[in-house]
Amino acid sequence: MSVKNRLIYLPLGGAGEIGMNCYVYGYGPEDRERLIVVDLGVTFPDMDTTPGVDLIMADVKWLEERAERIEAIFITHAHEDHIGALGHLWPRLKKRVYARRFTAAIGRLKFEEQGHPLDVIHTVEPRPAVIEAGPFSVQFVPLAHSIPESSALIIDTPAGRIVHSGDFKLDPTPIVGEGWDEATFAAIAAERPVKALMCDSTNIFSPLPGRSEATLADPIHGLIAGAGGMVVATTFASNVARLKTLAEAGRAAGRSVCLLGRAMQRMVKVAQETGVLTGFPPTIPSEQATEVPRQNLMLIVTGSQGERRAATAQLSRGKYLGLEMKEGDMFLFSSKTIPGNERDVLRIMNALSEMGVDIVDDSNGRYHVSGHANRPDLEVMHQTLKPQMLIPMHGEHRHLREHVKLGETRGIPGEIATNGMMVDLSGDKPEIVEYIDTARLYLDGSVLIGAMDGVIRDRIRMALNGHAMVNVILDEDDSALGEAWVELMGLPEVGKHGQGLAEMMETEVSGFLETASAKIMRDDDKLDEALRRIIRQVSVEEIGKKPEVTVVVSRLAVE
Repeated sequence: MSVKNRLIYLPLGGAGEIGMNCYVYGYGPEDRERLIVVDLGVTFPDMDTTPGVDLIMADVKWLEERAERIEAIFITHAHEDHIGALGHLWPRLKKRVYARRFTAAIGRLKFEEQGHPLDVIHTVEPRPAVIEAGPFSVQFVPLAHSIPESSALIIDTPAGRIVHSGDFKLDPTPIVGEGWDEATFAAIAAERPVKALMCDSTNIFSPLPGRSEATLADPIHGLIAGAGGMVVATTFASNVARLKTLAEAGRAAGRSVCLLGRAMQRMVKVAQETGVLTGFPPTIPSEQATEVPRQNLMLIVTGSQGERRAATAQLSRGKYLGLEMKEGDMFLFSSKTIPGNERDVLRIMNALSEMGVDIVDDSNGRYHVSGHANRPDLEVMHQTLKPQMLIPMHGEHRHLREHVKLGETRGIPGEIATNGMMVDLSGDKPEIVEYIDTARLYLDGSVLIGAMDGVIRDRIRMALNGHAMVNVILDEDDSALGEAWVELMGLPEVGKHGQGLAEMMETEVSGFLETASAKIMRDDDKLDEALRRIIRQVSVEEIGKKPEVTVVVSRLAVE
């Protein structure tokens, strides 16, 4: 009796959202497939929904339960939304990791910080080099993106060839790293038909062809050459090509260049050490920058997305490492604001404006280009690879849906597969065959917690409603010993009637304890419930809030 094998695709993150990329491919008998993982990335929290959280990543419980079936982990490039969770989640999977030189170096830095073995990260060469991983043969294919050595993956299986695009743009002149080579992708399709294309969908709604990174050099050089005071520019720390363009423009204008921000300095250092970045202009340390006349200084800083602790935000609040902005200086945002970060970026822009700083952003499209393929570029990829089927990824639901429609105009059947949808690729068309419960993990300080564990929910409740702690001491006869006392946090001291809120709560609690039945006084749960109700009732009447309440009942031991 023969056992039917199947080829499956399962996104655990990055499908139906932008960020937190984590994809699984499997081949073999149903529920016994051998698996590979592509990317382990993070997304970032916000104060409204995830206050205090440091990073958000896919919950890999489904993978963890099948760890013995995982052959390897492949990382397409070194952006945090593709590699940021590797150090946190690897201990749960403990499989070999494959990446190209620059990406592998970034991965080893993360492993070193967390005490993981560095030798499990294997540096691989691009196509035609092949990594054998169970039933999978995998090749890394160079593509242009906004970080060095981004790669698509060719995943060959007994059921057919898959191309996983990763993040890409059709840029033949990306300044740093390899450019788009249509002949390479035409050859990939010619040597074996592409059964399925898993494709970046980020810019599906951008109607014009994407522009090359090289087109920014002249506008940026002209802008900085015409500046009078100190010039500060920010962009994504990982966009090494942009950093090089900015630094070259600063030097060409006769300015000393200083890089501010640990992430930016690390990216440049790793890019130089791995050989992907050459000819980067000389820079000076921040201590030396304070001695340079303003009109001869250019700072390239982190924080283009408004991050509070980054150099951009620090400069908007005043001095940073002895450097400060003044009237007549110029600040260039050579970046696009990621949706959700607008408020933080605008806050910084307004703070800089109040200092008299001239702000230049990308509203005219002259000083930034996207790292993702626009709609016409996606059409080129479809036409070049001629896939049998299309599964959009790396996009919100509206992006995925529009991308499926685009594929259908060329006769390519597609499927909208969001996180947790398992797709069978074995037939002529993609078919959703199973739904996996997907969740998120939060890095909260130094520990990982589940999104549904209640920690963040309680934190939000306390932030919205405040907190009250009521303390009661009972003697051996279950009678109150002394007065109850209440401590408040995040609540007004005085209620609407002009009396102290804590004192009113204490009065109500003490009055209740004097008249409560012995049955309630002996039962911790009933006493807890009654005291919570009293605290919330007083609070609602006086300030219109229902605080979170902690009840502490101390009983004296009977000797």
